[in-house]
Order: sequence, then structure tokens, then C-alpha cells
Amino acid sequence: MAWLSTPAHARWLEDETDRLLDFGRPSAVTGGFARQDEAGAPVDGPLELWVACRMTHVYAIGHLLGRPGSAALVDHGIEALTGAFHDDEHGGWFAEVERDGTPRDTDKAAYPHAFVILAASSATTAGRPGARALLGEALAVSEQRFWDDEAGMVVEQWDRTFGTLDGYRGVNANMHTVEAYLAAADVTGERVWLERAVRMVERVVHRWAAGNSWRIPEHFDARWAPDLEYNADTPAHPFRPYGATIGHWLEWARLTLHTRAALTARGDVAPAWMLDDAISLFDAAAREGWAVDGAPGFVYTVDWSGAPVVRERMHWVAAEAVAAAAALHAVTGEDRFDDAYTQWWEYIGTYHLDRVGGSWWHELGTDNSVSRTVWAGKADLYHAVQATLVPRLPLTPMIAPALAAGLLD
Repeated sequence: MAWLSTPAHARWLEDETDRLLDFGRPSAVTGGFARQDEAGAPVDGPLELWVACRMTHVYAIGHLLGRPGSAALVDHGIEALTGAFHDDEHGGWFAEVERDGTPRDTDKAAYPHAFVILAASSATTAGRPGARALLGEALAVSEQRFWDDEAGMVVEQWDRTFGTLDGYRGVNANMHTVEAYLAAADVTGERVWLERAVRMVERVVHRWAAGNSWRIPEHFDARWAPDLEYNADTPAHPFRPYGATIGHWLEWARLTLHTRAALTARGDVAPAWMLDDAISLFDAAAREGWAVDGAPGFVYTVDWSGAPVVRERMHWVAAEAVAAAAALHAVTGEDRFDDAYTQWWEYIGTYHLDRVGGSWWHELGTDNSVSRTVWAGKADLYHAVQATLVPRLPLTPMIAPALAAGLLD
């Protein structure tokens, strides 16, 4: 059954978007957005920059969808990003702050800074006050502090003063910077951000992934030499796990297609490898990640031979799987991508959706019962909300500008 061309399924996706947006509203607390517990209540403790940015982005989407009450949450996020999270002395944004606004983690990392760009881009598209200035500053910080033009990648982490650069380099931060730069290119009209996204995609996908049986190396030293044994003693790390991360293969596949579409829309001839490599990444993720241990679901990580390492099923991987399948179907029209899309949404609907407490279970065990070894509670809505929208939108522009242009199916 071809769900991707079924109006009834599109209506279900819209209902799921609304269910998620309703669940996330209580996460707005003084100073930003908190992680939520399994019932949706905000969790005590410090506030995290990446969560604040993702939720600001999500509610900018909500406002562009015409959901009343979303604009106030976007404005709340902008206030947090220009207030407690902002380092007025040295620039950039703190990774964590206490509820009273006191900085807790003062390092400046590329991963959450990418989400500042994404949040500001979406809020600018939604026409929220202060968003345009926030976007300009976020892009300037990324340009001056994180972009390594020689490598064609972003560096990972500075101290508070931007005086000492950590020697670690990571692909995860670059992946989210690709998304952020694509959004910034749409919102600002400045081609440089697209060009930099192309450079990152080319290096990670067409060089490192293609040269390593599509198992993307995630961790590197300061000279961009891969460290394949990084975190071997803590393989289930939520942001820097050992080995290759299945969900990132799917996410890079989709982002490669967004980048390809952005080039084409601007009159360029996109390299042929972009589609070929996106398909190869998708196929490798399905082959080595899906139901490889006798039960449905995607394992979290595999080793360098493709054997599972961390077998827990993360909600964000399933979300990226359906989004990648939808993107590949949009480009190729091949039934097999619609078939995979349908199968994986069936899995999400059976196991990940919490129809009582709301939102999605963020982690499942090997038997697909709720697990909490890596993720406790329900941190944010970003992956799940985007999974309900990518199938209904073109691949370019990115989500918020596409909604603003009236391109939602």
C-alpha cells in the first residue's frame, strides 16, 4: 500500500504533528525549555542549549502551521537565547545554564551552536521579533569560531573565551551544521551557506562513508584522522557513541538529498554521486541496522565489521528512517522506499508512540519494551515532528521556509 501518496495518511501525519506540539507545551519553563518526563512534566535541573534551540525551532514550525499559542513559545525561546544562554562577555552561547541563569557548562560547542542557527532561521521565517538579529549573530559566531575553511568542516569545542580549542573533531556536529546552513541559505539568500553544506556533505558522505563500506567514522583528532576506538569503553554514549551510528547514515542520506535539491533549485547541476550515495547509505542502514537481532527496530550502533554493538532502539533513528525513505521516494519514485516507509511507520506506531502519556518513547530495548539505559524521559520533539513533515514537503527549501511558502501537501 502506497502510504506516501495517500491523503488519509497525510491527515494522520498532521494529527501526529499536533499531538506532539501539544505534548511539548509544558516544557517551557523560566529561562528556556526543560526536558520532559514520560508524562510530559518538565524535569528539574539545568537547562540545555540544544533543547532550547530545538523546541524554539519546533514551535516556529507550529506557528507557520497556524497553531495558536506557538508564537509565544517561539518568543520564549528567543528570550532564552538572547538572555541566560548568551555569553555577553565573550560571545556565543553557554551549553547549560541553571534555572536562575547562572552558567553551568561554559564550553562553546558546535553541536548546540548549529541549533542556534536552525532555531533563529525558523523563527526569522516565522517573523518573530529579534529572530533576524539572533540569526545574524549565530552565523557570525559560526563563521568566526567554528568554520575551518581548510578542512571544509566545523571544529568541535572551545572554552568559554574562545581561547582554547579542544582537539576532538566530530561528524555529528557537522551533520547538524549542514542542516542549519541549508536553512540559513534559504532564509538569508546567501549562497555561501549552501556551498559550505556541500563541502561537508562531500567529505563525510562521498569520501569517508563511501570509503568505509558506508559505516561513517564519527570521531576524529585535530588533524581529521579518524579515531575508530573512541569511546570503546562507553559505547552507549548519547552523543559520541563508539563505532558507527545507524541513524546518522539515514540522516546524512536525507541531508544529502536536501543539499542536492537546493543546488538544483538554484540552477546548478548537482553531482551524480549525491543520489547514488544517499541510496547506498540508506541501503546500508537498512541492511545492518534494521531487525538484525531477531526483533523489529533499528539498533543504535554497529562496529567496523557491521556487527551490532548497542542494540537499544532510539526513537530518533526510526524518525530519521521514515524521513529518509520519504525523501528517496520523492526523488526516485521507487516503490521500495514507500514500502520501507510504511513498514517503519508501522513499527513506530506499534512500539514508539506512547498513546497514553503522549509523544514517543525515546528508547526501547531489544524486546521493544520501554528502556532507559541511554535516554530517560522524553527530551524534545525535534526528530519526531520533522518525521511528520518531511513526507509532506519538497526537499527544498528546508522545513520552515517551505511552510512559509505554502508548500505543505
